Amino acid sequence: MTTAPPINSVILHTDSPPRVYVFELGGEDDAFAAREAASAAAAVEVVVPGLALAREVEHERVRTLAYTHRASRVLGRTDATIADATALLGDATLDVEGTVAVRARDVRRTTGIDTQLVERRLGGVLTDHGFAVDLDDPDHELRALFADGTCILGWLVTESVRDFGPRKPTKKPFFKPGSMDPLLARALVNIAGARSGNLLVDPMCGTGGILVEAGLVEADVVGFDAQATMAHGAARNLAHYLDGEADPEFATARSDATRLPLRDDAADAVVFDAPYGRQSKIEGDLDGVVAGAFTEVRRIAERAVVVGDRPWTTAAREAGWTVETTFERQVHRSLVRHIAVLD
Repeated sequence: MTTAPPINSVILHTDSPPRVYVFELGGEDDAFAAREAASAAAAVEVVVPGLALAREVEHERVRTLAYTHRASRVLGRTDATIADATALLGDATLDVEGTVAVRARDVRRTTGIDTQLVERRLGGVLTDHGFAVDLDDPDHELRALFADGTCILGWLVTESVRDFGPRKPTKKPFFKPGSMDPLLARALVNIAGARSGNLLVDPMCGTGGILVEAGLVEADVVGFDAQATMAHGAARNLAHYLDGEADPEFATARSDATRLPLRDDAADAVVFDAPYGRQSKIEGDLDGVVAGAFTEVRRIAERAVVVGDRPWTTAAREAGWTVETTFERQVHRSLVRHIAVLD
């Protein structure tokens, strides 16, 4: 983790590495968003609500993130006033060429800043430096991010692809109630390290939502489900969203999650959504099935992310896993999803 500079400090960009980037986080859980962002960058640290600083950013990976909207190369950081932001930009090294535009945000409405006035003042600084302003299609976009007493200026370098709508559970060819939203599924597979050349396994794949998102970030995916109907339905969804993709390979099959037909260390990561109590169609001992699954996935992979309607951390530890971190995400009044990252 990096140590955040003081709020009133100025960090002017130079060409000397490492460069610093600011991530604009989405959702309401900054810790979870930052944990996902760490799959695309190093030293990710939330510095104010909605914003995180990072280094060594993989720009193409940022495009796949669910809970990061944009990454910008930091010019500097100062207090959340128009005068300080203007002075900061006036002193900065402006090492870009071409047309520019300024976009200002009052992140989570924490400062009350007049964003239009910010854009005019900072745009004036840029024109004074000889830049031509193009509000419709600029070569470079300056982000002026005001949040909780801080202003961070940076050149936009990457935006995430916001294409989750067509993959909402009810829009998939095969749908069952309780299916996971693609936004959360994408974050989970990113946290697990899904990427091109890796194999991700879901031993309780259901309708295949986790597998679809892993495939779309170019990981190879294999899913299993105890119900043949679900395994076949997941295959339909995978074929619908991944057929025609050049890189990812995918397959599903019926299988008991406690006895997977895979060799030892076959996978790079495992992600699964454990059955939810009364909604589960597992007959007999649900706790025993999930505990057995923890033991089995430890045999095939060194990393796992598990979701459930209860914490499964005790069962994970008993199976030999180390719990790296946990999160809780409120779905609605009667459902909290518990997420554990294991290694």
